Amino acid sequence: MRPTPYAQQRPEEIDRVRELLAEAGHFSTTTRMAYLGLIDPPRGTTPEAEIPRRFRVFLLDIAGAAPQDVVVDLTAEAVESVIELDTTATGELPVMEEEFEAVEEILSTDPDWLAALDRRGLDVAAVRVAPLSAGVFEYPEEKGRRILRGLAFLQKHEADSAWAHPIDGLVAYVDITHRAVDQVLDLGIVPIPEEHGNYTDPELTGPIRTTQRPIEITQPQGPSFTVTDGNHIEWERWSLDVGFDMREGLVLHNISFDDGERRRRILDRAAIAEMVVPYGDPSPVRSWQNYFDTGEYLVGQWANSLELGCDCLGEITYLSPWVVTNTGQPRQIRNGICMHEEDWSVLSKHTDLWSGVAYTRRNRRLVISFFTTVGNYDYGFYWYLYLDGTIEFEAKATGIVFTSAIPDGPTDFASEMAPGLGAPFHQHLFSARLDFALDGGPGRVEEEDAVRLPISETNPRGNAFTRTRTLLATEQQAVRDADQSVGRTWVVSNPESTNRLGEPVGYKLHPVGLPTLLAAEGSSIHRRATFASKALWVTQHREDERYPTGDFPNQHSGGAGIPEWIQQDRSVDGEQLVLWHTFGLTHFPRVEDWPIMPVDTVGFKLRPEGFFDRSPVLDVPAPARHAGDDCCAGESTGSGGCCS
Repeated sequence: MRPTPYAQQRPEEIDRVRELLAEAGHFSTTTRMAYLGLIDPPRGTTPEAEIPRRFRVFLLDIAGAAPQDVVVDLTAEAVESVIELDTTATGELPVMEEEFEAVEEILSTDPDWLAALDRRGLDVAAVRVAPLSAGVFEYPEEKGRRILRGLAFLQKHEADSAWAHPIDGLVAYVDITHRAVDQVLDLGIVPIPEEHGNYTDPELTGPIRTTQRPIEITQPQGPSFTVTDGNHIEWERWSLDVGFDMREGLVLHNISFDDGERRRRILDRAAIAEMVVPYGDPSPVRSWQNYFDTGEYLVGQWANSLELGCDCLGEITYLSPWVVTNTGQPRQIRNGICMHEEDWSVLSKHTDLWSGVAYTRRNRRLVISFFTTVGNYDYGFYWYLYLDGTIEFEAKATGIVFTSAIPDGPTDFASEMAPGLGAPFHQHLFSARLDFALDGGPGRVEEEDAVRLPISETNPRGNAFTRTRTLLATEQQAVRDADQSVGRTWVVSNPESTNRLGEPVGYKLHPVGLPTLLAAEGSSIHRRATFASKALWVTQHREDERYPTGDFPNQHSGGAGIPEWIQQDRSVDGEQLVLWHTFGLTHFPRVEDWPIMPVDTVGFKLRPEGFFDRSPVLDVPAPARHAGDDCCAGESTGSGGCCS
């Protein structure tokens, strides 16, 4: 059966793409696939349309030939285009899975590395090396070469958490293509922290709690949502298509809300298009530490297989997306996407003293999520849809903080987690790509600030306050910071569609307003992660403007993506728009974050702002009566409900 335009990629499609590449002479025994992904249908494509299934593939030849950026039209059974990359200009292809183990393996026979370990009395077999993206710094000999840097940790036994024992003062630079060590920097022996961090060890856990009684979440009649065509979701007036990409992870398409007889489009596409983790320790060993977990490491390919009762609780529906291995084979991530409903407290409530009506409605939300592990950190990506038309995204950060040795205690740039064990200050910064299409039309963006008014003739008691809305008419005018002191939000509207009051229909972006990129302007990471320096960017929609850092952030010197696009300063008033919203956590690690970090969260909300003519939840039924409940004081509502 022919897949819909928004169907996820299938294993037979991956196999055929590889075969077509081989038949065209682009895939041999020395070729690796660094990425394979389905190209989005053109904006506004309906689910019923018949359009070509086109795939983008990044090919790396481990024998040394130029990397290739290839498009394959699977419907036409043809290689559509091939671009040979000059990586000195474009940046390198993403870090591949097979390169992770290679760094430690290459170093295990390097005489300089072995000598540095010998000076510390360490056996190379007990040393784990983290394979870390190199960034771009003052090393001209690295230009055009695939470089990874390695920091070392001591693993005292097979089940030991090596993150507890950083081998500080030591870093290696490895040419991964030529399997050669460029240099080993040994800046002096630093005592290795001794205390273990094995978070399942009874020595640390103590007696396991016995006080928790079971929480059972049941839906005897099943969930309220339906899944058709493999990934099309219908739930409580919402409809959308759930996609998955090995770079971005979850991608939501065609997010719409049924309003009466109309199915009204809100977003064509929503995804987290980039994530960067810049570290703030200026020491020579770690001053280069900055990881683009999306563009360099491809968070989607590291998605976990989720377990009922552990990762997801309740009546769960799973999707199991397919990605590709470095050798071009399809690989399924079993139960990689979790979908379920959650009760979410009170939706609306009022007890009216005049009419005598006591009214309560319960809220619930649809949760679509996945979890990924990138090195030491684990991240949950959660999209929430609410009954009232609100869309929310939440990132959950957990796992193990990156560690260092600080034998003299806390520094200006690192917290002390355990005796002699440090964790450098860092940030987790995300870029949400939001392709707005309110009622399927064009958009405009206005910045809304609260305004405190002075005492005056028109405000004699000084109680008045108001708001201002400022049109962001061009791409460069739309480069904006959040400002919680004035409650700053951004309103996206469609000037060609109005509500019953004659106002343009809209949605409002509510930022959390936490710090954006703290690295200095002019720094390497600021040039490479410019998107993270501002909370909002708005661009005209273009099919080839996919990622805020450009296509190849690995070892790219910077300036690609958003900062390059907005040089055109195109109009964003009444155009097809993309909002790029930066949000994130600034992490000054706590003692409580060791030896495994409890979840920290950050995100944003999109709420309807005049999109509907009135409250869209008036049709939500009263909560059902449960056995033993007396919420209606014994009075029947005639519908089996109560609280109405």
